[in-house]
Amino acid sequence: MPLYRVTLAYDGTDFSGFQLQRRGGRTVQGVLEEGLARLSGGSRVAVAGAGRTDAGVHALGQVAAFELAREIEPGALQRALNGLLPADVRVLDAGWASPDFHPRKSAGSKLYRYVLDCGGVQLPQRARYAGFCPSLLDETAVRAAAALYVGRHDFASLASSGSSATTTVRTVTRSEAVFDAGTLVYETEASGFLRKMVRNMVGGLVTAGRGAIPAEELARALAARDRRAWPAPAAARGLTLVRVDYPPASGRS
Repeated sequence: MPLYRVTLAYDGTDFSGFQLQRRGGRTVQGVLEEGLARLSGGSRVAVAGAGRTDAGVHALGQVAAFELAREIEPGALQRALNGLLPADVRVLDAGWASPDFHPRKSAGSKLYRYVLDCGGVQLPQRARYAGFCPSLLDETAVRAAAALYVGRHDFASLASSGSSATTTVRTVTRSEAVFDAGTLVYETEASGFLRKMVRNMVGGLVTAGRGAIPAEELARALAARDRRAWPAPAAARGLTLVRVDYPPASGRS
């Protein structure tokens, strides 16, 4: 059966994450599989994703793959799915994939972006897509904290319970904090992330920016490999999976 690869964008506000949940709940994987079943005569089409994105987390470049019993031209598949999917999910691109492609296992890196409005009163129109901190943050302290994440570290202190990862060691290649008119835009890239790791990274930035924990103490908390030593995570609503990158020879057939 032909293997297809699609790139998805979605508003995660009303989803319980990308991945199907044992306890039920609306998921991106679920609505995508529902649409694909309608294209397959009612048979279930199993979907694999590049990242599970927790409840409330958005995506501009989630990647998913699945097999179909019959061949459909990628452009026609994209149009058909967008006609079947709810308005908060869209297929941006569709194509055939090589037989050995897996959206998560084949990935080279992932880029996440977190948007945080700081100080004043948050506009209601931004409440779905940006986190909020009522106080302004010290920009120098935030950037110093962001620099701590770069490199190969054991991120056990930032790992939430329920993760199935076999190791908590990750290599972060990018960790940049930019401020624009009081809004923090934080971007981080790595070969992979632990469950809620990026939200916990932002939680550390906020705590440092408020002056509650200096960068030196945050570094000790990272080295402690103890979740209890780390600040609370930032809200899910400000987080977006921007893109998933693959090696040049990976994915397309």
